[in-house]
Amino acid sequence: MTERIAQSGADGPDQQTWRNPSSPVSDRVADLLRRMTLEEKIGQLGSYWTAPLRPGEPVLPLPDWATDPLPPQLAEAATAGLGQLTRVYGTEPVTPAAGLERLRLLQRTVVAANRFGIPALVHEECLTGLLSWTATVFPTPLAWGASFDPELVEEMATAIGESMRRSGVHMGLAPVLDVTRDYRWGCTEETIGDDPHLVATVGTAYVRGLEKAGVVATVKHFAGYSASAAGRNMAPVTCGPREFADVILEPFVAVLRDGGARAVMVAQTAVDGVPTTADPYLLTDVLRGKLGFTGLAVADYFAVWNLKYMQRAADSAGHAAAIALRAGIDTELPTTHCFGQPLIEQVRQGIVPEEQVDRAASRVLTLKCELGLLDETWESELAALPVPGPDALDSPEHRALARRLAEESVVLLANDGTLPLGGGSLALTGPLADDPLSMLGCYAFANHNSLDHMEEMAARVGLELGVEVPTLSAALAAELPDAKIRVAPAGRVDALEDVHIAAAVAAARDADVCVLAIGDRAGLFGQGTSGEGCDAQTLDLPGRQAELARAVLDTGTPTVVVLVSGRPYALGDLAGRAAAVVQAFFPGEEGATAIAGVLSGRVEPSGRLPVSMPGNAGAALGTYLHPQLGGPTEVSGADPTPLYPFGHGLTWTTFAYEDLAMDADIIPTDGTVRISVTVRNTGPRAGTELVQLYLSDPVASAARPIRWLAGWARVRLEPGHAARVRFTVHADRVSFTGQDLHRRVEPGLIHAEVGRSSADLPLLGSFVLEGPERALGYDRVLTVPVRVTAL
Repeated sequence: MTERIAQSGADGPDQQTWRNPSSPVSDRVADLLRRMTLEEKIGQLGSYWTAPLRPGEPVLPLPDWATDPLPPQLAEAATAGLGQLTRVYGTEPVTPAAGLERLRLLQRTVVAANRFGIPALVHEECLTGLLSWTATVFPTPLAWGASFDPELVEEMATAIGESMRRSGVHMGLAPVLDVTRDYRWGCTEETIGDDPHLVATVGTAYVRGLEKAGVVATVKHFAGYSASAAGRNMAPVTCGPREFADVILEPFVAVLRDGGARAVMVAQTAVDGVPTTADPYLLTDVLRGKLGFTGLAVADYFAVWNLKYMQRAADSAGHAAAIALRAGIDTELPTTHCFGQPLIEQVRQGIVPEEQVDRAASRVLTLKCELGLLDETWESELAALPVPGPDALDSPEHRALARRLAEESVVLLANDGTLPLGGGSLALTGPLADDPLSMLGCYAFANHNSLDHMEEMAARVGLELGVEVPTLSAALAAELPDAKIRVAPAGRVDALEDVHIAAAVAAARDADVCVLAIGDRAGLFGQGTSGEGCDAQTLDLPGRQAELARAVLDTGTPTVVVLVSGRPYALGDLAGRAAAVVQAFFPGEEGATAIAGVLSGRVEPSGRLPVSMPGNAGAALGTYLHPQLGGPTEVSGADPTPLYPFGHGLTWTTFAYEDLAMDADIIPTDGTVRISVTVRNTGPRAGTELVQLYLSDPVASAARPIRWLAGWARVRLEPGHAARVRFTVHADRVSFTGQDLHRRVEPGLIHAEVGRSSADLPLLGSFVLEGPERALGYDRVLTVPVRVTAL
């Protein structure tokens, strides 16, 4: 390696600043850039997907007129250098040892191909854990939101990051910071919830955990992906500038500033008609200028290419490369189509200034330098990684962590006293009763890749799923050994037949209690009822599941509805007829064990809804963050009141709220107020209450939400015990984007409400902001510190 590098410049190796680890990163990158040819600089902007699902076939569904051409061999593709290797572990089933061996071979190939011997960055998906066949599958982001436990999410992210580092992976494509806007959207399961403060807080925790482990967090999708029209994947975004600023951008403001994310994935959308991948205002003026982001901006998969083929914003691959680079894209993923020869030609013809190439290449090389990939020691460090055992990515510690988060994320929505379950006869039925994959989201390996192909490949090493995923039937049998359980599986969620319904009814009729497991099956692009590209027409339960539920409820047997899904569904009259309703959002490989633990009473339910459960399938497609006219009114016959509101969830006990107090009735528009309440366990069992603080601005120059979440505290109390919860609220937390599209704090009355959910707030107080109107920037106060003191 030293000999090859020494020949790359006029001076010897001792004078090459870029090779000196003690030199400042900026000096090393500048020195390297001046030595590179145009082709070598552009080589750093590209990527290479090493293993399509089948030779000659595209790795993702694409239109016939946009067929993914076969890439050249890696050695040829990397002759001028290579920016990134795509999904070495996440494309087809490989054991940890085989994956690491393959990665080493690929990196050796990249290094040998380019004259500087620079390796590629390696990225993988990691939304529910490292997207690898044998890696732990953690709960989905919507379950993270349901836990309202950012500390536990950070612990999970650290564990994921450590697995990635031990596997030679540098970048993780997570977390998703898109705020849920329309529950029909298939990617709802990838979101943390429909409140920007919840998304920001939990998302920041995930980023800190991943970055703490030395892995680059790539936050996505910047910005507007979740606001697509009618909840359709990649559909145009039509929200106004105030909603975009106050809801869509808010989590990115917090996470980029406070979480330390070093990469951003750009959304594959068009906001008000402008494709985000080609929007210099959003990617340069806002992201770089206002937010101060200095890291790497990567395009979503095929997004640069799709500026021509889907967005119709470019007439050639070179044109697409030119407008994406100008806007601020630094790297094309997942494989090079435009940021290669087409871009080289654009520069040679004088259409694209070479300075724009230098800007992007500098960001790529800066990240490589920070990760040690420009140091001579990187090869020995990669070689020194221990050969992992078959269970290296799914250790007992990781499984225990997955179970803890799953348990905290299960939401008890309703209960007439039937839960917890005891002995006697129990019927377990429904399409999710005996299906392990129903516990996993679309970013679990088994659901993310072609299932048929995955099973074919996995058969070679004798294990289908790669990790152990208990079914609900197995978990419930282990949880209730004294119960007589009859299992009556009922087909797939979208393919129930009369015989399935008849079998379920027969099982329920003969039991003391029936557990009905219904919901979703995650997949991609129409291969599931939830997941990317699996958008829903309505919020009715998929297939004939509502018919199944009504038939079971008609038996008169007390029925516990267990809903495992990637989005909230409109249960309609089913909820009122059920003895209990339990919601889990794709809780991961330990999800069935967690659900069974809640049903038996061993696990204390502490999850809360990070979204609202709609009252019916068509009337409530918005979220709880709506102004007065967005709720029920006398001027519309459609009632959008949710069946279960944001923040709702029950426990085995009850809690009382008392004595709301504020340390000031009037504060300046740059001041702080301390709001405190007492919460008391008034029931017979220990339990965890989620104490929630909401603020509202009754009179403002722009239509404000009726209320918004300002802070929360998870408080666990023994029976009869109490705690004092104190929130510190800065005036910046009531700011909003005004009519002039600038952030402001207006003087006036502010209400503060504390309670159990966004619709159950027994304590109300108020304070007045007094003084001049204040203009704010992105350095404003974003958090509400909370302190809990036992009484």
